[in-house]
Amino acid sequence: MEIENTKCPECGFNNFERDESKGELICMKCGAIVNIDMVDTSPEWRAFDVEQKSKRTRTGAPMTFTKHDKGFSTEIGSSTAELYKVPVKKRAQYYRLRKWHKRLTKSKDRNLSYSFSELVRQISYLNLSSSVHEEVARLYEKAVTKGLVRGRSMESIITALIYAIAREHGSPRTLSELSAASGIEKREIGRAYRYIARELKIRILPATAKEYIPRFSSLLGLSGEVQARSKEILDKAADEDIISGKGPTGIAASALYIAAVLGGEKRTQRDIADVVGVTEVTIRNRYKDLVEKLGIEEEVEKKAAETEKRQNKRVEDKIL
Repeated sequence: MEIENTKCPECGFNNFERDESKGELICMKCGAIVNIDMVDTSPEWRAFDVEQKSKRTRTGAPMTFTKHDKGFSTEIGSSTAELYKVPVKKRAQYYRLRKWHKRLTKSKDRNLSYSFSELVRQISYLNLSSSVHEEVARLYEKAVTKGLVRGRSMESIITALIYAIAREHGSPRTLSELSAASGIEKREIGRAYRYIARELKIRILPATAKEYIPRFSSLLGLSGEVQARSKEILDKAADEDIISGKGPTGIAASALYIAAVLGGEKRTQRDIADVVGVTEVTIRNRYKDLVEKLGIEEEVEKKAAETEKRQNKRVEDKIL
């Protein structure tokens, strides 16, 4: 039955919408259902709550790149303990099947199985999203298929991909953080990133200082007002062309320091340096550039003095 030649028996209108889940054709004018020969792809059962749905559904987890077998291959026995659940007469056969199943596994699958366990560890350590995890796994499998990992450290390739994809998804991590997560030197991560980006044609724009603000602010325990003010400072600095050519982490750290002082939530430069992973000298230099060229030096110093005086008074009150 062709939809073009079909008319609604109720109103004569010929504009319809398909409902694939119910196998129906619906008139867009009056809402009448015109039954035609369509395949109903919905399940034959109904569920009225989440518990019923989970019990009645017969499909497994969706396909994912984060598993070496995409999540739907067969595994004979998940551990040695499974052997003792098999009848004694069948244990030799079970053991032989499990052994040959492992032997027939391709080298690529063995590589991915080991590599993805390392990827899970780093993603968890860096507190990155599942979307980053999925994309890194997809690109790593592509790199293995092309033979780009052969002769190179598996950890360095995974870390380089995390560095690139985290930036692409707007949650960048510094090289210091990646080095701490993987145990690989920053120079090696940079070398692996340049190689894999060239071979896989990955083009990622450099991370901006504003992208680091939410995470640094959260780690420092600063409020949303301080976070918003630091972004305003960075916007003004960008308009004045102050931050061009400067490291984004240093600029983000100094903007947070200024915003925290103005918001009465002062953090020491040492505290911020420890969280961000830059030196206090870098924060001081970027701080001076920002307050002088934005004309807020006096305001920041006055607010800092007030905050310090208030903190000293609290200490004295506690002592008394």
